[in-house]
Amino acid sequence: MSYVNNIKMFVRVYELGSMSAAARDQRTSPAVASARISELEKHLGVRLFNRTTRTLQPTENGRLFYDGARRILESIDEAEAAVMDVTQNPRGTVFVAAPLGIGRRLIAPAVPAFKDDWPQIDLRLRLSDRIIDLAAEGLDMAFHLGLLEDSALKVRHVADCARVLCAAPSYIAQRGMPEDGAALVSGRHDCLNLRFPGAREFQWTLATPDGPRRFDITGPFESDDGDVLTGWALDGRGIVMKPLFEVAEHLATGALVPVATATPPLPTQLSVLTPHRRLKDPKVRLFTEFVIPRIRAEMAARLAILPA
Repeated sequence: MSYVNNIKMFVRVYELGSMSAAARDQRTSPAVASARISELEKHLGVRLFNRTTRTLQPTENGRLFYDGARRILESIDEAEAAVMDVTQNPRGTVFVAAPLGIGRRLIAPAVPAFKDDWPQIDLRLRLSDRIIDLAAEGLDMAFHLGLLEDSALKVRHVADCARVLCAAPSYIAQRGMPEDGAALVSGRHDCLNLRFPGAREFQWTLATPDGPRRFDITGPFESDDGDVLTGWALDGRGIVMKPLFEVAEHLATGALVPVATATPPLPTQLSVLTPHRRLKDPKVRLFTEFVIPRIRAEMAARLAILPA
């Protein structure tokens, strides 16, 4: 298996562009990662990367080898999945990504119970509100909040998600109640912005009498963590757009109140994305089938506390 491990390390170094990042991904040290690449280069008789103290770039041979190396690893995954008895002996690691709010509230609570049922399967949960590249980050599956126009991934619908614009009563007392999207962009209100590398400009798409319309919103606060935005909203610092289930408890207690209700946000959806090559992996299917009903049940329970 040492040759296969060397190929795995090469693929992760190539995709992440960093020896240290690949070492962390493979749960080893940079020295071990470098040694594996050197051993692979010696076996092949070619240099796969041009390395300096500051940069690491694949050579032409490295770029050629990458495509074949990916196919080798995918074939191994498929072969292992074909012979694994899913009801008796599932094993291995599943790498799962999710947005912060979804992961904290809906997925993380289910992980220990899954581990109890399937002790030989390890879960690695990666939470971030930024855009995730499954292939580049070596992920088996990712939960995605938003509408997908086109995707090369297998997409499975999990749940529809209503959204709400809301603010603290203290904010409303100071700034007034905005009735619609036009009021949000009038200069009288601060909107709390989710921002991360690769994000689009700040726009909220709202339902108006003339159909969906994008509003260019502004405000002095932004973060790449949606829960930070909720905290600022609770502190009276501005207006936030959130999935309804995430702020249901605050709406139920009156800590947050809906605003701009004449032009509500368009609903979105929660999906799980899987590379097609992972579809036959029993441990990925097991976790998917385990967690989706629990996500739906938890979302329903959170929404049930809201007044009818």
